[in-house]
Amino acid sequence: MTLSKRHLLSIADLTPGDVALIFQTAKSLKEISRRPVKKVPTLRGKTVINCFFEPSTRTRTSFEIAAKRLSADAVNFGSTGSALAKGESLIDTIRTLNAMQPDALVIRHRGSGVPALCAAQVRDCAVINAGDGQHEHPTQALLDAFTVAQAKGRVRGLTVAFLGDIAHSRVARSGIALFRKLGAKVLVAGPRSLLPVAVEALGAAAMPSIAEAVALADVLVVLRVQLERLQGAGVPTLREYARHFGLNAVTMKQAKPDVVIMHPGPINRGVEIDPELADGRYSLILDQVENGIAVRMACLYLYCHERLLHH
Repeated sequence: MTLSKRHLLSIADLTPGDVALIFQTAKSLKEISRRPVKKVPTLRGKTVINCFFEPSTRTRTSFEIAAKRLSADAVNFGSTGSALAKGESLIDTIRTLNAMQPDALVIRHRGSGVPALCAAQVRDCAVINAGDGQHEHPTQALLDAFTVAQAKGRVRGLTVAFLGDIAHSRVARSGIALFRKLGAKVLVAGPRSLLPVAVEALGAAAMPSIAEAVALADVLVVLRVQLERLQGAGVPTLREYARHFGLNAVTMKQAKPDVVIMHPGPINRGVEIDPELADGRYSLILDQVENGIAVRMACLYLYCHERLLHH
């Protein structure tokens, strides 16, 4: 089996068969991370360039570890210290990197659509979107759905609720698309000012309150409060946000006994989620981190393989 497209720019690029192949590959690669020697020669001789033009801890480290555990040469590239600081255009930078014959470019950028713009500039290299503006974050959605499948044994038929700032969240946009593609029902809840105007067009149902979403959900995906966006969003303080929209012990009294909680990180503890829940028995947050490496190993392996097929 092979992937249907040579780049991973959006969840729309993936067929259900593609997702199944990525999950199957991730499942087989996951055990590598638990070996005494965490490395296989699968991508020996391949080069992966991580182009992170926006701050990142989990995604950048995860992609770097994923590449190295597959024995690829991983190169980290950012705006600071590069010719971009001297005025070179982004397109010229990408063309320059492409001329170095990498096998994959992993791109994170604050501008929506930048990975797609870069993909149009490369020849044989695969481009993987590691988060672009408020557009998408496809590998986060993949690792979230993979984590649910591992914990619950399925995705189809489950109810997944995204809680918080939906309007500005690329995690929510990709997650809603993927969970819907895999047969789950998706709910959203949060401050009315932080919900998309036409949220139903994304395939999700808006709930009147966090409590009502929690009561119906099998999976809760708590989103980071983007502190820089709260001003003017109808939420006067973080304390008010935590009281009315945060996930806490009182809200969880309405939850199903087997509900699971996820968060893409970084966490604002005591704001969108209480520390006891982030670290408690419902939490799959650290499972997401571990599974993120496996899913990104699978993506690098499969998309580098696609490069050979398209060469």
